Amino acid sequence: MTAPIPAVSGPVRFARFAFPPSRLGYCGPDDTDALSGYAAGHEDPGLREIAAQFGGAYPYLELLAGCARRLDPLDPDVVEAYWIGNRLLDTVPLHDFGTSIDDRFRLRAGTAWHRLDDAIPDGVPHHTFHVMHVMPWAGLLRDGIIDEPLRIIDRCRISWATVIGRSQDTTDDPSTPSPVLVRRTPLVWSHGRLQFGDPVIEAVESPIDVQPGDTVAVHWDWICERLDAAQLTWLRHVTERQLAAVRDG
Repeated sequence: MTAPIPAVSGPVRFARFAFPPSRLGYCGPDDTDALSGYAAGHEDPGLREIAAQFGGAYPYLELLAGCARRLDPLDPDVVEAYWIGNRLLDTVPLHDFGTSIDDRFRLRAGTAWHRLDDAIPDGVPHHTFHVMHVMPWAGLLRDGIIDEPLRIIDRCRISWATVIGRSQDTTDDPSTPSPVLVRRTPLVWSHGRLQFGDPVIEAVESPIDVQPGDTVAVHWDWICERLDAAQLTWLRHVTERQLAAVRDG
């Protein structure tokens, strides 16, 4: 039987999802060592200061919190809504969402604004929307630049995967656990469309205890959280909705 998923605070939950791209230099402040400690479960007021420096993610959290009448942008449900998805996404009026995207990204998008503007009606304040519509990678795919944009979209979105077991590969540091093997469905670019490909087995890192058969959220080859059935349904729903918007755009 799968063990119950332990509850974590909203700030620690945010750190576990935000650390993987931060350590690669894609977002957030430079203090990745501190964020690593927070992702491992440590929490102090410095974590909130670091979270507020994520200029891409944090304004979505503020929007979600305000519309859901939550006082804290790092409320656990708010953090879950942005990275995974939950009913709080439905509390954000389209007008408020569109205004937020317009205020933050119209000037930055430049001539590509029309595609982002067209995506707003099917959008929600979720990480997948940011990856597939706000960031430039989907536009580069349409322009025929495939490999790197596809890699970034696929690794940066939050994927769901099933734990298979531990890799037999070992590291030079005996204190570092061996990678976790997961079965994951990647995105592919086929016939001019961004879509799901065939499942693959990959080795990823995990700061949390997982067992074979667990369903997990993966961000940049890093397991952020075990997923229950409701979370998996939300994550699939939001991802598929944004994929459809990319194909229609």
